[in-house]
Amino acid sequence: KGRPILSLKERFEVLESLKPVDFVIPFSEETPYRLIKKIQPDVLIKGGDWKHGDIVGSDIVRQRKGRVISGIYVKGKSTTALIRQIQRKP
Repeated sequence: KGRPILSLKERFEVLESLKPVDFVIPFSEETPYRLIKKIQPDVLIKGGDWKHGDIVGSDIVRQRKGRVISGIYVKGKSTTALIRQIQRKP
């Protein structure tokens, strides 16, 4: 509830500014499974709080010998933690 914080345009700007990112593609389904199946990426990256087996589309990427990466999780630095911290401030 109350998320995402940034608009789609703002999220695009952040992601597109990352040097390793080739394309940013929005999706309207609950998960990007159909999109992943269609574009067949070589690399699939998700936040560090995700286990490899829980990453949607990991089966598709692994089947093609691609890489599935769960990023580094920094405790207390999640979006949820940031929102909670902001809400506690007067």
